[in-house]
Amino acid sequence: MRNEREERKVKVGLLGLGTVGTGVARIIAGHQEELRNQTSSQIEIAKVLVREPEKKRQIELDRNLITTRADDLLMDPEIDVIVEVMGGIHPTKQYLLKALEQGKHVVTANKDLMALHGAEILHKAREMNCDVYYEASVAGGIPILRALMDSFSSDRVTRIMGIVNGTTNYILSKMSREGAGYEEVLKEAQALGYAEADPSSDVGGLDAARKMVILSTLGFHSPVSLEDVDVQGIESVSREDIAYAKKMGYEMKLLGVAAHDQDGIEICVQPALVARSHPLASVHGVFNAVYVYGEAVGETMFYGPGAGELPTATSVVSDLVSVVKNMNLGVNGRSVVKPYREKKLKGDAQKRFKTFLRLIAADECGVLAQITRLMSDYNISLEQVLQQPRTNQKEAEIVLVTHHVSKQDLDQVLARLKEMDVIRTVKSCYRVEDGEMPQAKPDRKEEGNELIMAVNG
Repeated sequence: MRNEREERKVKVGLLGLGTVGTGVARIIAGHQEELRNQTSSQIEIAKVLVREPEKKRQIELDRNLITTRADDLLMDPEIDVIVEVMGGIHPTKQYLLKALEQGKHVVTANKDLMALHGAEILHKAREMNCDVYYEASVAGGIPILRALMDSFSSDRVTRIMGIVNGTTNYILSKMSREGAGYEEVLKEAQALGYAEADPSSDVGGLDAARKMVILSTLGFHSPVSLEDVDVQGIESVSREDIAYAKKMGYEMKLLGVAAHDQDGIEICVQPALVARSHPLASVHGVFNAVYVYGEAVGETMFYGPGAGELPTATSVVSDLVSVVKNMNLGVNGRSVVKPYREKKLKGDAQKRFKTFLRLIAADECGVLAQITRLMSDYNISLEQVLQQPRTNQKEAEIVLVTHHVSKQDLDQVLARLKEMDVIRTVKSCYRVEDGEMPQAKPDRKEEGNELIMAVNG
């Protein structure tokens, strides 16, 4: 029997030695004293899987540790933990399932894998009494998953809202500060390494959507999937949209929003106007922030770097520390909690939010009255109205911010606006977030009529 005072040696197999993998190797090698004090164990990298063993790297490792054969890690009985930072779905999923079948614990930074196949991986981990930790899969160095699993374990999370993609936040921040166009800023972001050569996953909202699946599953304890997320990217956001947003007291952000109440769950990723008074409005550049509402705790916000070698690697190694602590206590596998609530999704009639609309209309008497009368037909009242003539004197630009409206009513209003002779085009339609929670659909016909009188003098 091992002497309790004897220091445990924990061997790690590292899948991938790119940016994050290099950071993990640096931290493990350079923070041995801290890791020993935290875990009473010696943690060492026993094997590293790479595709190109001859490639010049930012860290020097013993060549005997490098391999191109996954089984050198997965089937080695001396390796206790597999740390996966190679990314992708296949063959990564097969590697992790095979590692779990061999009784190895898993730490991963793979948001795509956990968003699409997390349930299967967690089920296998539970079956094998193994740990699976994936803090670095969302928001880089921000400990948001740990907070949802541990800090909110006695609370009910009702809403999660956040900026979870640094690339889009950099682009929109730059457009806001400098009045630049989308294409111009995207090229700059690519030159600086903030955006990939193919940026579609980021700017199209898919990256953020996958992260919102992970956050929603943990926060609401329901098995949500990527198909449950309404996704809209930032490709169509113009400098004019941002200028009008600023004029009306908002900043434009790509937001992930997930809400859970008695009607069910709704999850979306879309460009949104955030009131300047809201903390998320001041999150700029490549930084991420996640706002969590709990029934008991109220409002909390988690802020920090959303990517990068060392911030993300720090989250990975923190998960590794948790695994080793569990090993020492003999409680591996008990932290894996599968979703236990039935998934119930809201319909469009139950999704309610404020909306920003930008219209090009005929610049003639009575146009605004027709628009507000249409809004009144759907019990939609207006919070702000801005009208400005265009260079073409026969047209005007009309910008509206509504009070809370259901997605069902909004879609019908948009369809009817496009049919009106006086409306040349609907240029933009974005969600508005100012911290005010949506209420049940009101019966406000009379108030709507009063609004028409107010707007038209």
